[in-house]
Amino acid sequence: MKRHNYKLFGFESFDEFMETIKNSEPEIRFVRFWTADMLGERQCDFSVPSYSISDKNLRKGFDASSMYPERINESDKIAHFDIKTARVFPIVYKTKTPGFEREWREIIVFGDVVDQDNKPYVYDSRSKLKQVIEKAKKITGGDRIYLGPELEFFLFRADEFGNPIVKDGKPVIADKGAYFKGGLHGQVRKEVVLLLSEMGYIFEYDHHEVANSQHEIDVKYMDALDMADFVMLYRYCVKRVAKSHGLFASFMPKPLLDVNGSGMHVHQSIFNGRKNLFFDKDDKYNLSEMAYQYMAGIMTHAPEITLFTNQWINSYRRLVPGFEAPVYICWDLQNRSNLIRKPEYEPGNELATRLELRSPDPSCNPYLAFSLIISAGLKGIEEKYRKPEPSNRDVYHISPSERDALGIKSLPGSLEEAINLAENSGLVKEVLGERFLNDYIVRKRTEVEIFKSE
Repeated sequence: MKRHNYKLFGFESFDEFMETIKNSEPEIRFVRFWTADMLGERQCDFSVPSYSISDKNLRKGFDASSMYPERINESDKIAHFDIKTARVFPIVYKTKTPGFEREWREIIVFGDVVDQDNKPYVYDSRSKLKQVIEKAKKITGGDRIYLGPELEFFLFRADEFGNPIVKDGKPVIADKGAYFKGGLHGQVRKEVVLLLSEMGYIFEYDHHEVANSQHEIDVKYMDALDMADFVMLYRYCVKRVAKSHGLFASFMPKPLLDVNGSGMHVHQSIFNGRKNLFFDKDDKYNLSEMAYQYMAGIMTHAPEITLFTNQWINSYRRLVPGFEAPVYICWDLQNRSNLIRKPEYEPGNELATRLELRSPDPSCNPYLAFSLIISAGLKGIEEKYRKPEPSNRDVYHISPSERDALGIKSLPGSLEEAINLAENSGLVKEVLGERFLNDYIVRKRTEVEIFKSE
């Protein structure tokens, strides 16, 4: 990566931000604002000319009724630019108009949506995650909620318009690799890593996944809010790089019914400085009381938050036994049939001690998913939930009566069931607010009804 005398990311002040805009080569001509809509399916994404930015002008008004279920007469909202999230996008744009040859770049900035009175907008999911993080710090005494999601995706052949080619009712796969084994399109992963690395992200590895044409790129753990922003940017970059290779990248949980689906296993820990609050060297599994309570909270509330970790009809085609996706609510160390596991790559290593939630999928709204996951864990800490005992059984292959005897419950089996559980959840209502939850459920119930009528 070329060295510069100005920052590309990690801005600590407005002056640093403007220094980069003034000195960048090619010139940064646009500042691009990003945040999520209710579903995280598309960004609230618009650009302003870089010359219009000032330290008194880091806010732009927009019509929220086009993105959110807002009332027309209350639709004027404000996008608030968070300069600390700004990252120079490495791709250089070129004009295509003959006689007007120019090059430029843009800088991407995440932020929040607020009302005219500067209060968090009721439908802004990013603000909700910020509130959960602040609550977590108060409850746990920690200063960092670290998350490390594993985002899997498929690469399919694309037509000249960038759409997936479909044959015999299925998208056409692009390679026949396998877990940690080759495949034709490792370069796509490498380009994604290089692109995002130039924006300041640190990666651990990339590899082919279990199914044909399935891939994974793992970024180093980050603070929960930074990680949610990253998920939005990662999905965009993967799709963009794939398209340049004549491929279509899909984060759909189960695009092919006869192979493993794509998950987003979320690794979690809470730190105070360098101290891992989930670690206890004297415990058999090196887990602290707080870690067990946090785990118990997630296990207790998993059914009612699944609507937000697995928000599509297609999500429940992945959550079935036999394809490495968790269905049953239990935990163990290395047992991948369980909902939660404690990775044992480095036993006894305090910094590596963490919990891994295996049910979420990569098509979720990361701000909502992370908000509900963390909140479920916090509920366990607040109310001192009882330590759950590990399950060392392959729960896919024991009878329903055995599971009942062991007290092992299941995740919801359909979007409709997940909607009903979320609707009646005090925890979900507390985190998201009644208005947000009601409108979200209306949207999801409509999705179910449309599916049933087809």
